[in-house]
Amino acid sequence: MYPLDTNCLQIQIFCIEPLSPTSAQTAPKQNFLSSSRCSQSKAKSLLFRFIPILVWIPKYPYKDWLLNDIISGLSVGIMQLPQSMAYALLAGVPPAFGLYTAFYPVLIYFTFGTSRHVSIGTFAVLSVMIGTVTERLAPDGDFVISSDNSTNATLVIDIAARDLMRVKVATLLTFFSGVYQIVLGLIKFGFVVTYLSDPLVRGYTTAAAIHVLISQLKYVFGINIPRYNGPLSLIYSAIDICKALPLTNIATLVISIIVMVTLYALKLLNDYIKSKSPLPIPIELLEVVIATVVSANCNLTGKYGVDVVGSIPKGLQAPVLPEFEMSSSIIGDAFAVAIVGYGITISLGKIFGLKHGYQVDSNQELIALGLSNFVGGFFQCFGVSCSMSRSLVQESTGGQTQLASVVSCILILVVILEIGSLFSALPKAVLASIIIINLQGMFKQFRDICHFWKTNKVDLMIWVVTLLSTVLLGMDIGLAASVGFALLTVIFQTQLPTYSILGQVPMTDIYRDITKFDTAKEISGIKIFQSTATIYFANAELYEEALKKKVRLSRMLFINNFIYLFCHLQRFTYMNPQVSLLYCLSSFFLPKCITLHFSTLNLISHVSAHFTSVSMTSCSLLLSSALFATFPAK
Repeated sequence: MYPLDTNCLQIQIFCIEPLSPTSAQTAPKQNFLSSSRCSQSKAKSLLFRFIPILVWIPKYPYKDWLLNDIISGLSVGIMQLPQSMAYALLAGVPPAFGLYTAFYPVLIYFTFGTSRHVSIGTFAVLSVMIGTVTERLAPDGDFVISSDNSTNATLVIDIAARDLMRVKVATLLTFFSGVYQIVLGLIKFGFVVTYLSDPLVRGYTTAAAIHVLISQLKYVFGINIPRYNGPLSLIYSAIDICKALPLTNIATLVISIIVMVTLYALKLLNDYIKSKSPLPIPIELLEVVIATVVSANCNLTGKYGVDVVGSIPKGLQAPVLPEFEMSSSIIGDAFAVAIVGYGITISLGKIFGLKHGYQVDSNQELIALGLSNFVGGFFQCFGVSCSMSRSLVQESTGGQTQLASVVSCILILVVILEIGSLFSALPKAVLASIIIINLQGMFKQFRDICHFWKTNKVDLMIWVVTLLSTVLLGMDIGLAASVGFALLTVIFQTQLPTYSILGQVPMTDIYRDITKFDTAKEISGIKIFQSTATIYFANAELYEEALKKKVRLSRMLFINNFIYLFCHLQRFTYMNPQVSLLYCLSSFFLPKCITLHFSTLNLISHVSAHFTSVSMTSCSLLLSSALFATFPAK
């Protein structure tokens, strides 16, 4: 460590002497040829990197983990079965395709994923995003085959043709979202999810819960209303629901109320007993089975007009190439689905990774999720992500690896091959009720308003704007508007930082803002100036003006001594690292000196300066908790 004491700058500098390169720099062409040269070790490393199952399966402790994974897989599969059929309604496709989505993509993620605890499959937010697209490109109005001209009140829709078209839209959307994710993963763009901040994601999922709720009310009341798309579509749907309430099917409403009340009560019971029993009560499956038996034996459809799931084809679907005629209409939607699905998966995956002490590779997760969607697009699946509720069940029931997902797939496969047709009499109101009750976790996010109000008003603004824009503009436009607003807040905060003069707390080495702490007193003849934002080209003049104003400078001269500070702030999460400061001061008309307070900086990666008594060609500063640059007043 070499202390510097000059007339220009007083600061202790840790100097690293210039080092000569040990060898000549390699030409870019040689670097490329070296990295692209094939060898057995490189091929093996690449194979293990892209297919993680080859790494952990040989080391799998069957005696210790197998039973736990089987129990966990059965629990998740029992939960996945009704949810997959329910979320298929959100995606605008028949329930059978929810079963396919719970099977094929899950097996792909088992092979390529790096998280041991996330449960991949259908997810409410992604399903409603897909449903928005399917109903926009295949609306009911395009499939009207006849109408009652005398009353102009009854429309007959070709349900089979409509569902077929919506399946084509959903699978093509899923295919392209998988392509996006694979490409982003290969070029190591896993960081793209950082643009979805926590307030944005929570506000977006809360708004998605409102969309889901409104979309399921027609099944709860047993009414038929048109589905709108675009801005204010949610408002129009809510108005139509209110107008159609006199046409409510009483039997359907009674079924919905019974299912929701019992489901909510049993979920509370599950929460109460989960500390005593690792296995939760399979509430949703019990509701589905009981409702199906009652509906079939009482002929609820024939007697009371209750809408049911209908026929579920037995057996697996052969792979089908997606139809690309509608590609131009869904490219943007596919990117939104890809980013949101990945963001939710990697967030939950990293939480489990930190908790259980293993690494989750963000880029490999993109590839794994992309392959799940890409392959799913050939098997008529819709977009997948991880489900928080199922993932928590998988972890809490003792699941240790993705082998639990294979067990759940076996259960789904049995349903598809053998007993799926038995659920044809299941009322859609039951599935809608399951969806609504499972939204309670998302609706609890309204508590974020109080939390962000107390902690960070900017995060509160992002949350509220995201919620309102997504509710009013729709899932697609709302997401774009939310990301744009979040980025604007970053610029806004750098333009309006807090500037303050610091004073010393008597008998301590603590310095605080003199306007906020009465005990903090200025040191006679010395001004300590602090800014809460980094300094770069967009706010450098603001910094200069604030400095002049706070310390009451009569003039300021710039000389050819430059300090380049590449820094980032510890206390402000909205700043990205590696921003630059180009600033140098001289000749202040003050009694003694000015101290620029950089305690919020944790790194200066390079300094190039010319001092009157010391000449340094290369040096680096390693900062401790505080840094003060002191300039004399001449």
